[in-house]
Amino acid sequence: MPAAQKLSSRNSSIADLPPERIIFGCSEPMRALKAKIEKVAQSDLPILIEGESGTGKDVLARLTHVWSARADGPFVKVSCPAIPGNLLESELFGYEQGAFTGAWGVKPGRVEAANGGTFFLDEISEMEAELQAKLLQLLQEGRFVRIGATVEQAVEVRFICSTNRDLQDLVDGGAFRQDLFYRINVIHLRVPPLRERTQDIPILVDYLLQFYNQKYQAHAGPFSPNLMRLFQNYSWPGNIRQLENLVKRYVVLGSEEPIGADLMEQIRNGSPAINFDEGAIPFKTLMRQIVRDHERKIILQALHAHHWNRKETARALGLSYQALLYKMRQTDLAAPSKAEDDAQQPASALSAVESRHPV
Repeated sequence: MPAAQKLSSRNSSIADLPPERIIFGCSEPMRALKAKIEKVAQSDLPILIEGESGTGKDVLARLTHVWSARADGPFVKVSCPAIPGNLLESELFGYEQGAFTGAWGVKPGRVEAANGGTFFLDEISEMEAELQAKLLQLLQEGRFVRIGATVEQAVEVRFICSTNRDLQDLVDGGAFRQDLFYRINVIHLRVPPLRERTQDIPILVDYLLQFYNQKYQAHAGPFSPNLMRLFQNYSWPGNIRQLENLVKRYVVLGSEEPIGADLMEQIRNGSPAINFDEGAIPFKTLMRQIVRDHERKIILQALHAHHWNRKETARALGLSYQALLYKMRQTDLAAPSKAEDDAQQPASALSAVESRHPV
């Protein structure tokens, strides 16, 4: 690749990424993840990024490329679930003219396009077994054959793979090749879900508000303190992608009231998550877990209804103030400061927004 093209490619990769302070925030799990990426980025070792959907695995793969010695080379991504299994092989390795019906000419694959750079296989757990074997050969030998060709081609790429599933479980169940798993899992990065890094939510929200206000030429104001507390106590099953879509909706609609209502409805309809994978669970322990989960939901609803005024919430629940504080600590509910607790809160989330920015 000519130098000008290399520079353009690198600048493009950087331009597509949020600032590092937004990617990693201030939480301990993300600081540890950043330190690990900084250590391994310069190597050519394969990386496996595991994390729930919407946690930003794609962003971390791109950032690893930008921080690597291959930053001037191409970054090529292939999303395994987005391409039907019978087409994925030709997408990866390309084909020769006449290789199959409809192959009217020669088509290089995405692997060739990544030569000298980084090849990112997103959600590799969705790849079919037959293709896993061909990918293993590429990883082992750095060589592949186009469909319909007889001559091998060599490439030099750095492999990064991602998955939202536990690959070890798939290996144990026979759905994923063990030898391929060992090949791609040389460096393992786990991306924490948003519920494990709630300290970062205000930073993410501020960035997303600025970004989408500019993109949609809108002037949506900051979220109210009440809704931000709800954000930090919500489980975020869709992670950062869910938060991003929520912010987009707020910027376009100009009101936070439906957002708060939707989150509270999801909390009301939620059920406790019980993990039986680790073996038998004593019935008393199980019941304590269920009761605590429902206590948390009830207290969170009451706090939200009373604008996080803990004294009013305690009266509404028929608890002493100290008992409510104890329950909040027990159920890991973030509490406002004493000054915030006693402060006069707006009558509704909608009025809070309207007072800052008339719709």
